[in-house]
Amino acid sequence: MHVLVIGAAGMLGRKLTSALIGEARLGGRKIEKLTLVDVVAPDRPDFGGALEMLAADLAEDGVAARLIAGRPDIVFHLAAIVSGEAEADFEKGYRINLDGTQALFEAIRLEGAGKAYCPRVVFTSSIAVFGAPFPDVIGDDHALTPLTSYGTQKAIGELLLADYSRRGFFDGVGVRLPTIVVRPGKPNKAASGFFSGILREPLTGQEAILPVADTVRHWFASPRAAVGFLLHAATMDTSGLGIRRSLNMPGVAATVAEEIGALQRAAGERAVSLIRRQPDPVIEKIVQGWPRAFDPERALAFGFSGDASFDAIVQIYIEDELGGVLPA
Repeated sequence: MHVLVIGAAGMLGRKLTSALIGEARLGGRKIEKLTLVDVVAPDRPDFGGALEMLAADLAEDGVAARLIAGRPDIVFHLAAIVSGEAEADFEKGYRINLDGTQALFEAIRLEGAGKAYCPRVVFTSSIAVFGAPFPDVIGDDHALTPLTSYGTQKAIGELLLADYSRRGFFDGVGVRLPTIVVRPGKPNKAASGFFSGILREPLTGQEAILPVADTVRHWFASPRAAVGFLLHAATMDTSGLGIRRSLNMPGVAATVAEEIGALQRAAGERAVSLIRRQPDPVIEKIVQGWPRAFDPERALAFGFSGDASFDAIVQIYIEDELGGVLPA
C-alpha cells in the first residue's frame, strides 16, 4: 500500500504520520510506501518502508500530477489555509483551499483515465461549512450556509469531492472536523485559536487572552480523536454513503466557561488566573456565525467515535504533549 499525506508538516499531518507508522497497516494491508508533502519539508520519520519527502505547493502547476503519478492507494488531503488567514487574505485562501484541492482532484481523474485507478481520498473539511441561522443542535440534513471565505472554500471542496466520487474518479470521504483542542505548539492564525490558547498556555504557566464571552458554546474534538477520524475514513466501507460524501464528526459541545472549568479541575485555580479577558470585536463577530453543537448520527452509524468529555480532551493534551505531568 502507498499512502500520500498532503499537509504532512502540520499538526494533524505529523500526528497522522506517526499513527500510520505505528499501525503499519491500513485496512489489513501493510503500508509499504509513504509520501509526505507540505509547503515546507516535513520532518523525516522513522519508517522502514519506502519514504518520499517533498516540499511543494499543491496549487502550483504540475505539483498535483507529480504526486499522483506514483498512484497512491490512499490520499489524505489535509493542506489548507486556516480560517483567520483565509479571511484576511482572500486570494491566498482561494488559491490554496480551492485551487489546490481542484488541482489534486483533477490529477487523480486524469491519472485514472482508461487506467483503472480509483484511490480512496480523505478530505478534511470543517464545521465552518455551516453558518447562522442554525438550530442549537445541527443534524445531518442541515444546509451548508458558510459565513466565511474558509467555510465557503471547504463547502466547494465537499461538492467537488461528491461529484468526482459520483463519477467514479476516486472514492472520497469528507471529514467535517470540529474545532481541534488542545492544539500543541505555537498559536496559528485560525480565528478559533483562542479555544486552545486558554488551555495550552495556562497549563504551562503562561498568560492567555480570551477574546469572547464565557457563554460562547462550540463543538470540539482532541487531536487524538481527529487522527482516529482520518484513519477510519481511510478504511471504512463507503457503499452506504451515496452522494452525501461528507460527514459531521462526533465531538463535545462546551462553553468557554465549561472549558475553563475543565482547566480548573486539571490544573487548579492558579492556571485559571492566567486567563486575561480582552474582547475582540472581529473575533466575536466571526464566532457568532459558528455552530454550537451537532447530532452526528450518520458518522456514528458509520463507525466514527469521538472524545468522552471535555475533561478527557484536556487530559489527552496533558498525556500526549506534557508527558502526563503538569509543570511545577
